[in-house]
Amino acid sequence: MEFRNFLAELKRRNVYKVAVAYVVVSWLLIQAASILFPTFDAPPWIMKLFVVILVLGFPAALVFSWAFEITPQGVVRESVAEAGKSITRRTGRKIVAVTVVLAIIATGLLVFQVLRARSTMTARSVSDELRRDKQSATATPILQKSIAVLPFDNLSEDKANAYFAEGIQDEILARLSKLADLKVISRTSTQKYKSASENLREIGQQLGVGNILEGSVQRTADQIRVTVQLINTTTDAHL
Repeated sequence: MEFRNFLAELKRRNVYKVAVAYVVVSWLLIQAASILFPTFDAPPWIMKLFVVILVLGFPAALVFSWAFEITPQGVVRESVAEAGKSITRRTGRKIVAVTVVLAIIATGLLVFQVLRARSTMTARSVSDELRRDKQSATATPILQKSIAVLPFDNLSEDKANAYFAEGIQDEILARLSKLADLKVISRTSTQKYKSASENLREIGQQLGVGNILEGSVQRTADQIRVTVQLINTTTDAHL
């Protein structure tokens, strides 16, 4: 009998309803925090601390609902509240109504998070697919009997000698273009690449060539030093 009386007293004091209401409110607050905290770049430990506070507050809420009662005169200890003026039943109905409203809001927020996560994943997958398509579309089939001559670096102190480096490139292109079995990329296509400025494998894939010739020209007084390197774009090895 005592146990049944205890359960009946829990029901009369709205302890069950407060417990359910607290769980729903905590669920709603956690969902809101999971949206707001990342927005303000809050560290991960803030979310953990927030959850711990909610967990510790649960028994405190149950103790409060057992020990205190809301009356027209305010919150008083249950032991001093007059039984004839108790409004615990009316308070219980209000708690149930508020709990239902908050549960609906929490459910809507959960649906919003799920839909947002799906849309984000869909957008990422579409973006990745478009990037792969773009890469495959821009990649040109590589022919082994092909070559691109990159602009030569002018290592001379006199910047006016840059025209001489361009002349070396033009001369090499003119001679290579006379080879019938060799595909030679035009000077216009290679103009945007400076010697050794980028990964030669990537340049080879963009131009669709199996070999790249790069080098430098240095002119001092009546001496000229020309350095060239022939690179296989597939293996990145010197030929």
